[in-house]
Amino acid sequence: MYNIATALASQVLLLGTVKSVDNGESVLPVKSQIFNTENSKLCQAIDFVNVGFTGSYLPVSSLNDIEKDTCSCDVGERVWFSGNIAPIDDAVTVHFRGPLKLHKFAFYTSPYYVLGNPHSGDWERMAHYDSSTQKRENVTFLNKEGPHSLCLGKALSYADDSGIASAVESTTLSDEAVLSSDEEFVIFSELECPPSAFDGACGVYREGIPAYHGFDGDTKMFLFEFEMPTEPQTPNPHFEFYDMPAIWLLNAHIPRTAQYPNNVKCSCWASGCGEFDIFEVMNSTEVNHLYSAFHTFQGIDDVGIGIQAPAYLERDPHGIMAGGVIFDSKGYTRVFFSDKIDFDDDVITASTLYKIMNSISPKSVHQSKLTKVSIYAPMDDVKSIGIKLTQKSSIIAYSLVALTTLILYSKL
Repeated sequence: MYNIATALASQVLLLGTVKSVDNGESVLPVKSQIFNTENSKLCQAIDFVNVGFTGSYLPVSSLNDIEKDTCSCDVGERVWFSGNIAPIDDAVTVHFRGPLKLHKFAFYTSPYYVLGNPHSGDWERMAHYDSSTQKRENVTFLNKEGPHSLCLGKALSYADDSGIASAVESTTLSDEAVLSSDEEFVIFSELECPPSAFDGACGVYREGIPAYHGFDGDTKMFLFEFEMPTEPQTPNPHFEFYDMPAIWLLNAHIPRTAQYPNNVKCSCWASGCGEFDIFEVMNSTEVNHLYSAFHTFQGIDDVGIGIQAPAYLERDPHGIMAGGVIFDSKGYTRVFFSDKIDFDDDVITASTLYKIMNSISPKSVHQSKLTKVSIYAPMDDVKSIGIKLTQKSSIIAYSLVALTTLILYSKL
């Protein structure tokens, strides 16, 4: 759960994270699955306000001897980002964990949209999947059934029609496909990556994987129709996430290198390149509560715990649910359930989406306000496309806008 009291500690988040990641001495951060939900309330929609900040992360620059016990990874120059939903405005991939059955998926972008404004821009569908018709557009199903590496874990592979086993080519997920606990698949776009390269469009990625772009955009929306049935298997120690389904977004660099690495340098996740949990069961005592959270360094110093709203949406283990997430052009993010979504629309007008959102009672909407954080890099490190900070000695000014503003000076 996000606590404003962590704001002051967050001012040193990048300095502390940079040093621990750069010298490789820190323990790999672990995403927390247990947090205080005592005061959480049932909602139909969860809003995050002030989403997006200026920050940075460490990209993977090389993967070394990945098939050997001596495998290792290196990181390159710090990549800076800034924007209304940054770093989630970067290309992301869509991840699913069972027990789950996906009926429909759609990805939309808009040139400009403000939540609650019926005169904003319309939404154009950029990707689509329908299990009943077996139609998919700009969708590639992958999973983690590739070769194992000691430091990287399992590699990406094409998913077969069950979503569980591997395939030799891109395959459409069957209408009968159902994930059990711990089983996962991921959706990428169908745009193939260029060769792996630090300065390439997809950066450095693992050799031999089916490499595809994610879904990018400053203003975007993901919609889902799905089931999260109760896990029929008996609990046993082999399950890590028993009856804890989830749908979440990751920076696309993460799965292309290592989603679950044993080396902190083998993924940009620990340094804050971005994750957003849309619908996730967070602990085994609340299996029907779906929480949402940002795993970034916006005003906090623990990317594992993240920024979690003290509210949840109700999982229906016996029925079909529909909803999604909207990232608007003004730093608002809304996670919601609605039975009024039409997945067949190539274009969703602003007025149509306004009506859908208006059908949700304001009393059923929880709002969490993220801390405003501004970070300034030295002018000599500003590049024409974005901002990068070299690993030379530099002074960085961190300005945290909350109840007070502090400026810290430190060397990397």
